[in-house]
Amino acid sequence: MILRVPTPASTGTALLVPTDRDHRRAMVALFSAGVGVFLLLYVTQGLLPQLASGLHVSPVIASLTISATTAGVAIGLIPMSSLSEIVGRVPVMTGSIVTSSVIGVLLPLCTDAWWLIGLRALQGLALAGLPATAMAYLADRIDPRHTTAAIGIYLSGNSIGGLGSRFISGLVAEAAGWRVALGVLGVLSMLCAVVFRVLIPGDGPRRSAPLTPRQLVGTLGRHLRNPLLLRLYLLGALFMVVFGAVYTVLGFRLEASPFGLSEGAVGAFFLIYLVGTVTSPRVGRVAGSIGVDRTLLAGAALAAIGTLVTLTDSLAAIAVGLVIVTAGFFTGHVVASASASSSVTTARAQASALYLTVYYVANSVGATVATATFHSHGWNGVVILCVACMGAAALVAATLPRSIRPR
Repeated sequence: MILRVPTPASTGTALLVPTDRDHRRAMVALFSAGVGVFLLLYVTQGLLPQLASGLHVSPVIASLTISATTAGVAIGLIPMSSLSEIVGRVPVMTGSIVTSSVIGVLLPLCTDAWWLIGLRALQGLALAGLPATAMAYLADRIDPRHTTAAIGIYLSGNSIGGLGSRFISGLVAEAAGWRVALGVLGVLSMLCAVVFRVLIPGDGPRRSAPLTPRQLVGTLGRHLRNPLLLRLYLLGALFMVVFGAVYTVLGFRLEASPFGLSEGAVGAFFLIYLVGTVTSPRVGRVAGSIGVDRTLLAGAALAAIGTLVTLTDSLAAIAVGLVIVTAGFFTGHVVASASASSSVTTARAQASALYLTVYYVANSVGATVATATFHSHGWNGVVILCVACMGAAALVAATLPRSIRPR
């Protein structure tokens, strides 16, 4: 999938290309920041059973350590992107990863679940600074001929960090407990913050004038009145509810009877997340060939089928089902997010920011609702929830115009 970026204004300053030393520094810095931020975002997802027992709270309350963080990210995205227009991209990104890492180091000290949830909400607000700003920084600094590759490097850091947060935390928790696991991830993220701050080149010339608050409100209002964008936002939300539901409840299911897996063994299941790294680059070509609507329908079908496969009390079937769910989710998410950006001709950054806001709100809702559903109706209830969401997504996708093509 080709990501459209604006043509740079004539500034008299050369933009960075891969042969430049500062280009290499920027790529290592942003990759490191992506790893660090996403190490923290989902750090408690693989630890929910241990958090619930260790802090003597219900699984639903424990799941709020995920929901509060993603809600914080959702709330912070648009303000952080606007702040970067005033103070610069690098200061916002630096503040984001340093502040969230400091909070990460403090998390193991919490003796009360609500203190932990509160700190996780603040951490989410801090984390928002990187996804809200990183792509704008790349658009400012990198030659347009190389921006797509640069964004790919940054996103690969996100993927590795998201995987690492779930996998590493499970292994450490099995050996030393959930508090040590949180501390280790906080320290790793702090190291990533140091690498980022040492290597990141400063802000370059801007390609466009920053939006005033009045212009920003007007732009957001126009996007929210756009029927096509609203459908794409809804699609992203429905796919995210399913993904958040399946992966949040996974630990509870696999650690309970009849499986009784350890934290480390459960963490290994999160390696299936790598399916997204393989799927994402190929989805754009499929959508360009058969259309956005049909690709989204295929993604919804895959996710629904995958959840149905997990109904069997077999670890092999669950692994296969998770692979199918993950492929379906990334198919839907990549196409819906790219279409949201490319289907408007102005203020694409704000269209994408709104998409991400809805996306993270849906993550919060999916995690909490699915946990409550699992503990009231079991895994069958979670599967019914997911299949219903994918059925709704299929209906919405069927209403999209055939002319949409992600660019």
